[in-house]
Amino acid sequence: MTTILGHDAQARTLIAAARSGRMHHGWIFAGPKGIGKGSFARALALRLLADAAGPAIEDDGLAVPESHPVRRLIEAAAHPDYAELAPLERETGTARNISVDQVRGLARLIHSAPSLSQRRVVVIDSADDLERGAANALLKTLEEPPADMLFLLVSHAPGRLLPTIRSRCRTLRFDPLDAATMRAVLKAHDETLAPQEIDALVRAGGGSPGQALRFAGLNLSEIEQMLNALATQGDPGNRQRLALAKALALKSARPRYEAFLERAPAFIAQAARTRQGPALGTALDHWEKARHLAGGAVILSLDPAAVVFELAGHVAALAPKG
Repeated sequence: MTTILGHDAQARTLIAAARSGRMHHGWIFAGPKGIGKGSFARALALRLLADAAGPAIEDDGLAVPESHPVRRLIEAAAHPDYAELAPLERETGTARNISVDQVRGLARLIHSAPSLSQRRVVVIDSADDLERGAANALLKTLEEPPADMLFLLVSHAPGRLLPTIRSRCRTLRFDPLDAATMRAVLKAHDETLAPQEIDALVRAGGGSPGQALRFAGLNLSEIEQMLNALATQGDPGNRQRLALAKALALKSARPRYEAFLERAPAFIAQAARTRQGPALGTALDHWEKARHLAGGAVILSLDPAAVVFELAGHVAALAPKG
């Protein structure tokens, strides 16, 4: 299983609750998408099931030795006291929701006695994806949970969950990772990443490794260098804009083109935060136009070269005049 970096306070809180014998039966792990809530939930499930079955682990982190028998069972998807619900993978792609049949499929686990210890764990990643019927079926179990059952619900938008589900669970907030932890996560993901690429990914991720890794392998630092050059020097002869439009319009450059669609408006927004007065108004005006253009480019099948040229123009408009 993936090593968890960050969220140490949350780990200490939950392990202490489990050791006290007063662990609440339902938890909502709330926070922005991509910051590791799902990985945390799975690691916590492993740690709690390992402690319950023995040999117990002494520290307050989530790490479980590779030699631990419970770890081997979970990694083999063979632990009888553990279940995980997520949208199913199908031949046509991943399903949009967690179905009522998936929730009803927990009946064997819920209504049978624990096999390896006095603890059973269900991870739902994410609870936001539960169909209405699935949410109602889950609610019935949360209302009268078995004494040894623990539900860990990952949620990117807990306000959208049924109020009755929220009222029967405790909510634990997860915040975006700091820059140092982000760098450690990205380095662990790919040791070959250059420092400048890691820095660019950290800025693009905004504290979310999941968001940052969407740009992995796209040479994001080069895109940022182009944006910086446009914003500081302008492009009076349109040479840079034309070269950028030509490069990103290639069919083989489609992933980098889509990354540019995200990063150009974000770059303008970041620049706006450092401005005041008329300069701030100008930046916000170009950000609004860039955001609107980038948001519709793919949906409306706009010409990539024309879109890149215009977006680059909005960035170039940030350059000092005179």
